[in-house]
Amino acid sequence: MVVKKLVIILFLSIFQAAPTTKVILFYGDSLTAGYGLSTEEAFPNQVEKKLKEKGKTVKVVNAGLSGETSAGGLSRLDWVLRQPIDIFVLELGANDGLRGLPLDQTESNLQKIIDKVKVKNPKVKIVIAGMMVPPNMGPDYTTQFKKVFPALAKKNNAALIPFLLQDVGGVEKLNIADGIHPNAEGHKIVASTVMKVIEPLL
Repeated sequence: MVVKKLVIILFLSIFQAAPTTKVILFYGDSLTAGYGLSTEEAFPNQVEKKLKEKGKTVKVVNAGLSGETSAGGLSRLDWVLRQPIDIFVLELGANDGLRGLPLDQTESNLQKIIDKVKVKNPKVKIVIAGMMVPPNMGPDYTTQFKKVFPALAKKNNAALIPFLLQDVGGVEKLNIADGIHPNAEGHKIVASTVMKVIEPLL
């Protein structure tokens, strides 16, 4: 009887000490989806691999959809939020910028996404991926677009990736033929950029 109790106590102590898996959801467009590449090559999966190599117990969910705008992201969010999330990485807005959509609408959509995520997962940590648009959109639009992401991060006390494509955007050898989407090597660099923000949150 005593031995049985000791076994039960030992089992419970091991169970309680076991680290719980942290779920990181990457919610974005073709950059998150890994356009032109396999899912394994996309930066979210690279992040999961790097974190696991460091002994982190994590599960990464890649919810990227090519061509997604902030409005599209808002409309499909409820389906994505069916599972508990610990860290929510918001990577949307780039397609809004490339289409020259009104920035107040983009900011409003992104804020609504953040609000919904917080309601569903009150303890969630939000990460916002900053983006830029090409200069051909005009200096005013380009400048204001860049300001949307740090403003949202500040307003929501969220972590900020200043520029997701740091050291990759505009570098020919790190992008596929369209010059917009990173290739496999580019995604490795993006993963390292993301890691600098994600890892401290775990």
